[in-house]
Amino acid sequence: MPHSFEPAMLAKAETLIEALPYLQRYEGRTFVVKYGGHAMGDPDAARDFAEDVVLLKAVGINPVVVHGGGPQIGAMLKKLGVESTFVDGLRVTDKATAEVAEMVLSGAINKELVGWIAQAGGKALGISGKDGGLVIATKVTRTAKDPGSQIEQAVDLGFVGEPTKVDVNIIEVASAAGMIPVIAPIAPGAGGETYNINADTMAGAIAAALGAARLFLLTDVPGVLDKDGTLLTDLTPADIAKLQAEGTISGGMIPKLETCIHAVEAGCEAAVVLDGRVPHAMLLEIFTSRGAGTLIKA
Repeated sequence: MPHSFEPAMLAKAETLIEALPYLQRYEGRTFVVKYGGHAMGDPDAARDFAEDVVLLKAVGINPVVVHGGGPQIGAMLKKLGVESTFVDGLRVTDKATAEVAEMVLSGAINKELVGWIAQAGGKALGISGKDGGLVIATKVTRTAKDPGSQIEQAVDLGFVGEPTKVDVNIIEVASAAGMIPVIAPIAPGAGGETYNINADTMAGAIAAALGAARLFLLTDVPGVLDKDGTLLTDLTPADIAKLQAEGTISGGMIPKLETCIHAVEAGCEAAVVLDGRVPHAMLLEIFTSRGAGTLIKA
């Protein structure tokens, strides 16, 4: 008489079988994951995230992690008594602030993530855009409306940069050697100056340069929602333009989606905006038919 298994055990087997076509599709491909938001301050979420990344590596996918750290930079500036000024919600990064940003991002946060991945049984290599000539940045130019005259004026954000040149050789070498690159969004300018880069922007540029199968932006929202609060699972750049024009998407979601559009138009196959607060959201998105976030394709 055949042995009777618990329904829960059979359900686990079904889940693994459901994942099979996705495992086959993505074997040997690269996923770039932007890690940030609420999940960064929560040890349980960090542990879950590290396990997910190690699992991806174990099944033959090459994960590349890019992390942020805005709140941690803010806390350290406060602790050190470094005054910050903001323009339209963007921190002006003077030389002292840039030094603190590099210390927090390349030092504390980067190595903490490397440590979580090691605990989960993976091998991580913590680097920034400075290592191996990964990224060359140029100064970001922004404009803001003068409150009185309503005239657009150039705003100097100091040492805030954006990637203009990406050489992924160091990532490919590390991945081929069985390591998981963990990248801090710091990069030099052509003259050797240090720039702080928005982590979403950094992840998008790296995903495009790698021709990644997926760019994942882990956020503090379920994804892109319509006017009724329902999750929109599939979007194109044209859909996004329409949603923006009618005011359905606004605020911090706009730059995230712009990053996704840039990435998919420059060589990344698809980008996903995902809720980083949901345990193992990334695995649900990759290995199940229903997905868990908003997928953006060109």
